Amino acid sequence: NTWCQSSDQAKTGLLATLIVRHPDNGKFYVNFDPKIFELIREAKCLERMGFSIPESARIALMQEDKLKTFHRKLEWALKEYDRIKSQVLPLTAEVLKPHFKDMDWKIRPGMRTLTWTSLNIEPYIDHLFAGLKKLQELISVMNDIINNRIDYNIKLVTKTLLVDLPENSSFTVSDFVVMQQSHISAKSRFLQGKNMEIEKAVEDLIHQIASYHFESQTGIVSDDDIANLRNHYNRSVYQALL
Repeated sequence: NTWCQSSDQAKTGLLATLIVRHPDNGKFYVNFDPKIFELIREAKCLERMGFSIPESARIALMQEDKLKTFHRKLEWALKEYDRIKSQVLPLTAEVLKPHFKDMDWKIRPGMRTLTWTSLNIEPYIDHLFAGLKKLQELISVMNDIINNRIDYNIKLVTKTLLVDLPENSSFTVSDFVVMQQSHISAKSRFLQGKNMEIEKAVEDLIHQIASYHFESQTGIVSDDDIANLRNHYNRSVYQALL
């Protein structure tokens, strides 16, 4: 009787929502009672021994493969979401808030309506995977633009010297002036080219952020956040030139 009662309690666990959110840190967790898998193992043993098992245990036993698959996939999806969040550069955290809210919106049905007995868990998980893939692609492209096209060029600008002072050589004042004019002219063209590359990269970055397709109605990128991002790089280039 005690085991039958525990099997009924485990059945109740199947009626829980798929996902919960921690009230303090805001992280998502799979909402699955581990006692269900324990019940399934015990039910298998009892069946092999020739004992009859209650209907609630039989239902859980029949769903074992699906439950394990769904549990594993959801665990992976939520860990992947945390991993993607960890890749966000501090500078872009504010402007990407709508994108992560959109992903939260995709997760929401698993917190509100879907339980472990729902029939549409698989399409829900597929939808999560597609959302994570799209979000990962955005973050990867953004980080590539920032690291390899913006920050890299800003470092080159910072290291560029407009005065050339050759060591262990003598020259007249007029030769020095001609040499410096030639050097400054070449470096000015270099800096102008780098400035144009940085400007293009920043616009490409903003395009990636603003052209993202949101599924939720609240997915709107703030004009102020875009302006702050653009102004940040304007200041960075200016400071690199000093």
